[in-house]
Amino acid sequence: MIRPARRPATYQDVIDAPENMVAELIDGALYLQPRPAKPHAEAASVLGMLIGPPFRLGRGGPGGWWIQDEPELHFGDDVLVPDLAGWRRTAMAEIDLQQAFYTEAPQWVCEVLSPSTAGKDRVKKLPKYGAAGVEHAWLVDPVQRTLEVFRFEGGRWSLILTHEGGGAVAAAPFDAVPIDLSELWIGEPTP
Repeated sequence: MIRPARRPATYQDVIDAPENMVAELIDGALYLQPRPAKPHAEAASVLGMLIGPPFRLGRGGPGGWWIQDEPELHFGDDVLVPDLAGWRRTAMAEIDLQQAFYTEAPQWVCEVLSPSTAGKDRVKKLPKYGAAGVEHAWLVDPVQRTLEVFRFEGGRWSLILTHEGGGAVAAAPFDAVPIDLSELWIGEPTP
């Protein structure tokens, strides 16, 4: 028996996804996942609160960035939704308010890992970010309480910093103002 060919997913599939799901397109496949669990949501929210004042607003830091929660990024046929992303204002002077998504690659993305998305974030999305021109990527694991900081150089991602637990960390590209990672974690640490 011959199976009919499966059609590649399209942006219409993203649009038609249930509202309670995050929809992404990677290599013609539609990926749906529910909204994040509490540790994931807390880590992403607090990280945005910590980075925003010094880097988005210029309060206690250099400013000069646009920082967005869950922006929809269009890289060719791929549609990716990082937990956080940042554009230097020197690279993107204004946000196009007429378009619901971004075609400009951010200079920084952050993925907050969960057991159901960690593989996709590392194996499928990181290469797409690098190919699109993203310079820095952070992987935050709220269960293991870790931060991994990567820089894209020479056609590949290089791990430039790892940190476990709490304490102040100066991590590129936001190393001008250290952030206290202990503020991202809720609940008891995983043994």
